[in-house]
Amino acid sequence: MWTFFAEITQQSTFAIVGRGDLIRKIKIPRWTIIVSVTISALVNFLLNLVIVGIFMVVNKVSPSITMLLFPLILLELYIFSLGVSLWLATLYVKYRDISYIWEILMQGLFYLTPIIYPLSLIKQEWMQQVILLSPVAQTIQGGRWALISNETITFDKVFGSPLWYVIPFGIVIFVAVTGVMYFKKESKYFAENI
Repeated sequence: MWTFFAEITQQSTFAIVGRGDLIRKIKIPRWTIIVSVTISALVNFLLNLVIVGIFMVVNKVSPSITMLLFPLILLELYIFSLGVSLWLATLYVKYRDISYIWEILMQGLFYLTPIIYPLSLIKQEWMQQVILLSPVAQTIQGGRWALISNETITFDKVFGSPLWYVIPFGIVIFVAVTGVMYFKKESKYFAENI
């Protein structure tokens, strides 16, 4: 799931500028460029999910009802990634250094997200809470819970109530809505600024 997020955001950063000739010559909805990048990453992710499924069968992970929740978790990550991508693509048209800044932020986010270490390794509950406020960390933990083990530490286990999900969902919606608004506002000037 991390690779899915990273692929969408990194490729989308350069998507508008990389297709500058197309934007100048043909009047197309600019958002289709970003959506096409995200759908390409989604197809790659689904193909990788087949391999995960094979490993689950080999390791005798028994199917559970929680697996039905995985598409919703994936949808949350997709919407967040799309919102971040709209921001990055728009900012990159004006500020080319945003790609370097994003690379550094991605490295930091990678180590803050429980990918190569289990969240249970962090003993302080408040640190677990801070980490899980990130929509990326929350969806990765949720994906593990849905597909692999019900013992995975998830957002509601750390916060004690599923009502706290309002925070990461709110972040996802905020990033997506403001990303769409900013992209729509600036997309009129893409042809001149590229």
